[in-house]
Amino acid sequence: MTDLLQFEKRHLWHPFTPMQAWCEEAHEPLMLVSGKGCYLKDQQGREYLDGNSSIWTNIHGHNHPSINAAVRVQLDQVAHTSFLGFTHEPAIQLGHQLVGLLPGSQLSRVFYSDNGSTAIECAIRMTLQYWKQNGHPERDTILAFDRAYHGDTLGAASVGGIPIFKGSGNDFGYRVLRIPNLEALDGLTADEIGRLAGTIIEPLIQGSAGMRLWPQGMLASLSDWCRRQDVFLILDEVMTGFGRTGSMFACQQEGVVPDFLCLAKGLTGGYLPLAATMTTERVFEGFLGAGRAFYYGHSYTANQLGCAAALGSLQVFREERVMERLPAKIQFFTSLLDSLRDLPAVMDIRQCGMIAGIEIGPYAPEQLMGVKTCLAARQQGLLTRPVVDTIVLMPPLAASEEELTHMVSALRLAIIEITRVQPG
Repeated sequence: MTDLLQFEKRHLWHPFTPMQAWCEEAHEPLMLVSGKGCYLKDQQGREYLDGNSSIWTNIHGHNHPSINAAVRVQLDQVAHTSFLGFTHEPAIQLGHQLVGLLPGSQLSRVFYSDNGSTAIECAIRMTLQYWKQNGHPERDTILAFDRAYHGDTLGAASVGGIPIFKGSGNDFGYRVLRIPNLEALDGLTADEIGRLAGTIIEPLIQGSAGMRLWPQGMLASLSDWCRRQDVFLILDEVMTGFGRTGSMFACQQEGVVPDFLCLAKGLTGGYLPLAATMTTERVFEGFLGAGRAFYYGHSYTANQLGCAAALGSLQVFREERVMERLPAKIQFFTSLLDSLRDLPAVMDIRQCGMIAGIEIGPYAPEQLMGVKTCLAARQQGLLTRPVVDTIVLMPPLAASEEELTHMVSALRLAIIEITRVQPG
């Protein structure tokens, strides 16, 4: 194990990780070796609750027998074949079930890709290409929101509103018109509106902005505005999809049906990389005819193992009545979170279903109080990550009341330990 970790420090490079501190001799990386339910186990045999669902992906817990079985059955047949000019049953079945999750809606077409960023890329590229080849080449701009996060590929990052995620510079990607809120729509000129191809938003809650909640009714109002202006509405449900907010998809809480619905993360229950961009017959028909193929795709698009895992996950939703049991669990989670409000360091608690952000402070960013709190929580048996000084708590939907209580208790002890030693 020691040799492995030395090799790790010499050769590997981790995302969103300050590597100088990581590679220091005294630092012992946490190596996760197994998981069961909501627990993960490290190289020393220590167990931790997965408090951020393995970066917001895991839905039903780790090592779930139904998803394991679905993947094993598929593995005995074939793991992956190209989806470019071929098809296969798992992709067909999954597409049928995804369409069925939105009964009566106009989202009837499913385009597969690899991850959240590529699901967004698909939606934006479809949007821009649609208008260009259907008589409106002037519609070349995407309306986006401040503090949004839509992924890390160049195109997805260009519609994001958090500069640090754009790397070395911000001057790349799509043509974007960025606004702070819904009210700013009133200030757009006729020329600006006339150039809009689509609007993109994280419905109900912005994740990487620190779990920032949109006002109730905002999504429905934005949808109405887009319909009046004939601007495509793109919903980024990479984080919020598959029960996280209390409904299968966040948009259902305000009765909104978008032109594009982008899904990833929880699509496979957190098992394998797979994404889906759902859209309408109107958009699909705009790509019919000579020379109008959608020239975009990936080697592992609709890979059979990913589709099998996704089908297994949807089976768990049905068999374990996940959505039926969720309201009581969310209510219990709310009561636990409210118990943290008496801590002086807790500035705000923002919750949307089983998604929560606990903001501590105010502290200078260089103090890394969010990071320190999460490291202290690790000593209490809880794994999670902060967004600056907002501690994210997003447990698997499978978490029991006992496990939720342990998570919040661990976070409470960590906040007390870290904030009580600060001056003032």
